[in-house]
Amino acid sequence: MRLSSAHSAFVAFAISAAMSISAAGGQTVASVHRLPNTATIDSLARGLMQAQQVQGLTLAVIDDGKVTHVAAYGRRSADGAPLTTSTVMYGASLTKTAVAYLVMQLVDEGRLSLDAPIRTLLPKPLPGYADYADLATDARWGDITPRMLLNHTTGFANFRWLEPDKRLRFHHDPGTRYGYSGEGFYLLQLILEQGLGLDLTAEMQRRVFGRFGMTHTSMQWRPDFRENLADGFRTDGSVEPHDERSRASAAGSMDTSIEDQAKLWSGIVRGDGLSSASRAELVRPQFPIASRQQFPTLDTTTGRTNAAVALSAGAGLVTFESTSGPAWFKGGHNDSTGNMVICVERQRRCVVFLANDVRAERIYPALARGILGEISMPWFWEYGESTP
Repeated sequence: MRLSSAHSAFVAFAISAAMSISAAGGQTVASVHRLPNTATIDSLARGLMQAQQVQGLTLAVIDDGKVTHVAAYGRRSADGAPLTTSTVMYGASLTKTAVAYLVMQLVDEGRLSLDAPIRTLLPKPLPGYADYADLATDARWGDITPRMLLNHTTGFANFRWLEPDKRLRFHHDPGTRYGYSGEGFYLLQLILEQGLGLDLTAEMQRRVFGRFGMTHTSMQWRPDFRENLADGFRTDGSVEPHDERSRASAAGSMDTSIEDQAKLWSGIVRGDGLSSASRAELVRPQFPIASRQQFPTLDTTTGRTNAAVALSAGAGLVTFESTSGPAWFKGGHNDSTGNMVICVERQRRCVVFLANDVRAERIYPALARGILGEISMPWFWEYGESTP
């Protein structure tokens, strides 16, 4: 990646500032990183985008639980239409954390226990549902809990269609190993809909999107999205039209805008609508992550640096110990989408990135460092060998 001398100097300054220390009472303590001004953030983002030919990117900055900057750069479609802060984009797996926020509200109300076995949460045995007939001869399905679904320890592959025979199966006992799984969130949705009788689209609108005033967000396609909609750009620069999701999916159907995501994540970092206990549970390190990388999900190779940052699964997100204290993140990805949210608890400080170009993931490490400073974000675990 090539940057102009000005951009290189800024990144170096930001990292240096974040890593600086001062003596206090005979001990060294990390200094509080000073956020750059909006003009500097915009300049850095545009320079990084140009270096990697990123066609569209939006971002938001949150400090002390308040939105301090929302911006959009580049284009939303092949015809050059500009990307704006209200452009509807694909939320991808950021949906999972939004759904986790809904789940924690249900926990607060006593309607759901995170540790209840699924055999007690559904009106009939799980294999009695057509989508789960593959598990009929494996009694381990009954031991799965909502907590395991949220922290990706079910034992399932990411998606069954990745299996050689396209069938659902356990690769390890539930609750014994982290392995990212969209299948787990499909099952969580089944519990909400069949066990509690909820309509996921309606509940997300009422409890999450409506609460935070997210007027350009939905779990299902809305015709009014079409007037300001982002298509996606793949690694080779080709265009992927935004698809119209007719059914809600807890694993990743959320359509949204950066304006709305700024509202969502500022609300989450403040804990709006949750008890203090449930808010703490959302971001608590619940299960240590041993894998070298997030993908492929079934790879058992152990990561050498995970323990150094206490890499762990929270509820629908990943926690780690940053140089500024407890922190967490969540990504969202497909062939033409690259999203990332990183939050530092102590300062209630976050960066939110939504991109309709998957190549934006190449610039997130430098862009996040330029805004938050060096916080020991585990980029290699998230993005693997392609991390700059």
